[in-house]
Amino acid sequence: MSTSDPISRVALKKITPDVSAAMGALHGAAVSAARDAKVEPEILELIRIRASQINGCAFCLDMHTKDARSQGETEQRIYALNAWRETPFFNARERAALALAEAVTLVHDGRVPDDVYAEAAEAFDEEQIAALIWAATVINAYNRIAIATRMVPGGYQPAAK
Repeated sequence: MSTSDPISRVALKKITPDVSAAMGALHGAAVSAARDAKVEPEILELIRIRASQINGCAFCLDMHTKDARSQGETEQRIYALNAWRETPFFNARERAALALAEAVTLVHDGRVPDDVYAEAAEAFDEEQIAALIWAATVINAYNRIAIATRMVPGGYQPAAK
């Protein structure tokens, strides 16, 4: 283990503001698509937390667990999310969304299996599935940005309601 100071990482928003703005626009479009498709905001936060757990993104975990709590999510469900298959805390729709988000996150590990997609198709219509795929894609991209640039967790606070 090195005792030297960590190297400074690139400030993406400062160095590539147009790309950062485009990423923000993609996020906004994905949120709008989910809202238009009537995908519950709670499901979107569960997806964001679960993908961030898989990817080991401390910054995004801090942000999205705070956002989920501010939307009324329970501590019990947040704590159990890493083992959602082993708990009775999530309904069939949430389970289908979580399975799909995990498959998208772990796409290198067998792609998105037909049974996972079929389960999602039973719980969601095509517009909703598209929104879920976009939500998973966006959080995975943000996880990679936060990890690569070593964004520091702890300072984020949800917007006041």
